[in-house]
Amino acid sequence: MTALLRYQAALLLRSQRWLPPVILYAAFLAVGVQAGQPVLDSLGYAAAGLLPVAAWLVRICVTGEPPAARAVVAAAAGPARAHLACLLVAAATATVLGTAAVVLVSLVGDPVGTDHRTRVPLLPAAGAGLLAVLVCVLLGTAVGALTAWPLLRSTGRAVPALLLAALLALVVTGSPAQAAVEGLVTGSQSGKVPLPLLPLAAAALLTAGATALACALTARRAP
Repeated sequence: MTALLRYQAALLLRSQRWLPPVILYAAFLAVGVQAGQPVLDSLGYAAAGLLPVAAWLVRICVTGEPPAARAVVAAAAGPARAHLACLLVAAATATVLGTAAVVLVSLVGDPVGTDHRTRVPLLPAAGAGLLAVLVCVLLGTAVGALTAWPLLRSTGRAVPALLLAALLALVVTGSPAQAAVEGLVTGSQSGKVPLPLLPLAAAALLTAGATALACALTARRAP
């Protein structure tokens, strides 16, 4: 599995297809994260923006190989394992981006609540922000897995489905991502740092199911 992960990571880096989502996320942070803003609000903003980026990275990874190369890798390592490696590399890349965003926000944000008077402990806030990032990465990975090959083969259907699913994952009540981000915003208003452990567990279960489904279908469908 390690060799597959290295192969998929090298393929992603060499393709430079990661540049658009990374640049878009950097621009998103540049617009919405300003020095002196309440740190929990900015962490929620950074986490929310990562969900569609993670889904986009999944799509890049699972469609990065020509069909012939994908068939060779699938024959050598098994189609399910090869597809799982794509999803793991995409999730790891999004996690690195999110971790960098948490560090940036922690450095430039003000450790206060929305009222700019209530102090917020910075390290626990950064930890809560990192957990929210993981929730959004997991949900984004699930969205990407369910809106790309092998479930959806047509780009004309897959891309709108990805965008719609990412939006719903962020705004629908009960979504783990929505709960994690809203928890940070509510915590900023009250001055208390939340720990989105329940949303993280729910996101992990949903992503595990989506990943299992995508890998199972990959084993049955030809590229």
